[in-house]
Amino acid sequence: MESPSVATNAKQEKPQIQSTTNVLKFIIYSLIGSFMFFIPITINGVSSIPIDHIVTWIKVTLPSAVPIYALIVILLGAVYPFISKSWNKDKVSIVFSLLKVLGAVVAILIYFKIGPEWLMAPSMGPFLFEKLVIPVGLVVPFGALFLALLIGYGLLEFLGVLMQPIMRPIFKTPGRSAVDMVADLAGSYSIGMLITNRLYKEGKYTLKEAAIIATGFSTVSATFMIVVAKTLGLMDLWTLFFWVSLGITYLVTAITVRIWPLNKMSEEYYSDNADPEEVIKEGLFQNAWNSAMVGANNSVSLGRNLWENLKDGFLMTMSILPSILSVGLISLVLAEYTPVFNLLGYLFYPFTWALQIPEPFLAAKASAIGIAEMFLPALLVVDAPLVTKFIIAVVSVSSILFFSATIPCILSTEIPISITKLIVIWFERTLITLIITAPIAILLL
Repeated sequence: MESPSVATNAKQEKPQIQSTTNVLKFIIYSLIGSFMFFIPITINGVSSIPIDHIVTWIKVTLPSAVPIYALIVILLGAVYPFISKSWNKDKVSIVFSLLKVLGAVVAILIYFKIGPEWLMAPSMGPFLFEKLVIPVGLVVPFGALFLALLIGYGLLEFLGVLMQPIMRPIFKTPGRSAVDMVADLAGSYSIGMLITNRLYKEGKYTLKEAAIIATGFSTVSATFMIVVAKTLGLMDLWTLFFWVSLGITYLVTAITVRIWPLNKMSEEYYSDNADPEEVIKEGLFQNAWNSAMVGANNSVSLGRNLWENLKDGFLMTMSILPSILSVGLISLVLAEYTPVFNLLGYLFYPFTWALQIPEPFLAAKASAIGIAEMFLPALLVVDAPLVTKFIIAVVSVSSILFFSATIPCILSTEIPISITKLIVIWFERTLITLIITAPIAILLL
């Protein structure tokens, strides 16, 4: 029989969690965060989301300071693995630590305009630095700042329960994996990957579920999508681009989970301490609301949350900028001076031609180069017809896997997926995305 004190504590706990403060935190912070990432507004005749307007204002207000900031971040990112002594923990870390050093050297040459002629060509180093490095260097930390409002006060918990009836039938993953999905989209693949790896090690995901989530939900974030859209002049079509990219990305995931290699992966847990998800069949919204209230109740203060997210965003920016500059430059050199990506492009050319995509070989080559870095497809089609730009922008989001970030991130987790299987999944995702996106773009644009 329950003691009076336990019953009294239970009665007191529920009102505390369902307090007006928690309700307001959940609603207000989630709405502000959603507004900053997902609602386009027009300022000075330009339609874009608020995060992008902030970045644009900074670039216009501080035109000479922004390149210096980017250079400093790259230099810090290059030395950080050696200071933290993480540069040689495995082969992948060694390779990417050296690539970051290369990125720092390239950044110095570009900033001081002392590089060789081929590097200083407008379509090479300066283009990468101005069109990729600077926007990413500003968008990621500011995006991380507002991410604190979007995911820190119950929205993730709310979606996790509410999405149960969708996740299992469509993606063959637990409802809690919706948390990873939103974290990847709103924050970054690295945040989502950390969540996925932790839940896999805690026995909340099987190997197959963790592999599906890592390769199917680890999208580039909404902030990175802004950079792609701005590069290709698609901000006027931001709402269409965002929702088409999102829908096709997850549709492709629903397809790839049913074909090799994902459909043949093990259903085993990381250890014997398995913790499968409790299936909720009744009172779904009420349970989702209760979970949101628990999340809001357990949240840290706004100031601490903002600071922690800003710090994580800055560390992420340090990690990303030197890598994308070095890998991006290597890939542009290969694309410009070697037939490597032309040859890879022939894998997709029969499909881009059959799909009647304008400039089909350029589209095929851009699709192939995405395995190196997700921004490079956009860089190749800057001057292409609108339909081609839109298709390749969606491909760069939906293909998910690329060697400058997501693939080494997956390889650094406890989730055992070989590089060979990751490349196969990338090819499947890219091809399926082209097949689905092309008719949609041709019809709508």
